[in-house]
Amino acid sequence: MTLPTLAEFEDAAAVLRDVIVKTPFDVSDHLTEVLGAPVYLKLENLQRTGSFKIRGATYRLSRLSAQERARGVVAASAGNHAQGVASAAQKLGIPATIFMPLGVPVPKLLATRGYGAEVVLEGATVETPLRLAAEFAERTGAVMIHPYDHRDIIVGQGTMGLELWDGVPELETVVVGIGGGGLIAGVAAAVKARAALEGRRVRIIGVQAENSAAYPSSLAAGVPLTVATTPTIADGIAVARPGDAPFEVISELVDEVVTVSDDDIARALLVLLERAKQVVEPAGAVGVAAILAGKITASGPTAVILSGGNIDPLLLQRVVAHGLAASGRYMTLQIPLPDRPGQLARVSELLAIAGANVIEALHTRHGQGLQISEVILQLSVETRGEEHRAHVIGVLEEAGFRPRVAQD
Repeated sequence: MTLPTLAEFEDAAAVLRDVIVKTPFDVSDHLTEVLGAPVYLKLENLQRTGSFKIRGATYRLSRLSAQERARGVVAASAGNHAQGVASAAQKLGIPATIFMPLGVPVPKLLATRGYGAEVVLEGATVETPLRLAAEFAERTGAVMIHPYDHRDIIVGQGTMGLELWDGVPELETVVVGIGGGGLIAGVAAAVKARAALEGRRVRIIGVQAENSAAYPSSLAAGVPLTVATTPTIADGIAVARPGDAPFEVISELVDEVVTVSDDDIARALLVLLERAKQVVEPAGAVGVAAILAGKITASGPTAVILSGGNIDPLLLQRVVAHGLAASGRYMTLQIPLPDRPGQLARVSELLAIAGANVIEALHTRHGQGLQISEVILQLSVETRGEEHRAHVIGVLEEAGFRPRVAQD
């Protein structure tokens, strides 16, 4: 695939002018201090439908012929692409059928239906909806709208690159999450096309969840590879194989790809909530995760894309707890105690001396490995960081107790 041109991106921006929101930037003092360079957060989590996906979906559908529009469109998605296609189809008066997995978060399901699409729930993972959508397209003639592997999708997503160039003075580095690769391919092509006009160099850094990172090995091999994936909280970028079209662009224009762990992502979500007051889904926070984990180096103005904010409230609750634990600010202790009066009071006294705040307590005689004369005390405790956490455990151990930190 030849690289998209600046004229293509500008045409797409004109098409999207009355559809999308030019989402704002927020300068993060905290991340600036961590990185040692100015950090601008691109708040695409505030975009219509809650993510950047509406850009590519709208531009792709806008370029369909009248005959193609009459046949309708079909897509498969676990959330953001579904909402983008459904919203774009509704605005353009195109019938839309969306295949989604059975476990899709309820808010994403309801939003997709709310945009007027017919939703079919089938399969445990997105692989089944992808197959069913392809079969539906073959059977009915509906146009398959791929989430990332199409030039028009890449160009539509790349309109964000124009906004980055206009919105960040002296832009030097852009940090973008990668799933299939449509967003970073478009952003890289648009930003570097603008930079070339002024004889400037801008670095593009991609970030993947380490449990689903197809790009590092694919780039090393020079061809898209299918990799084994394991579950990740960043399900929005959990893609086992790069898209062919974005891979060509990324191979040429992206300077580096790094990976982050689920713990890194959970910490990033917590920082975004506390410091930036932004609700972001895990896939949308990987750029921030990479900065906090020390995976990014930069010396000049750096833009980080918060690509989406569609997070299930129940998942957010779990991720915040995980982020607190990963930051050393929350832990669950299991402490075997002699079954006699005063032990609970003694532990409580020691925790008070150590400055730890007990959030929840469970005192029970039932537990594996307990002697008949023992009980187990399980405490959820708030701490102030890794050093304080270690101090609390040390105080209990010095008093003769055997605390064990329970895993999440």
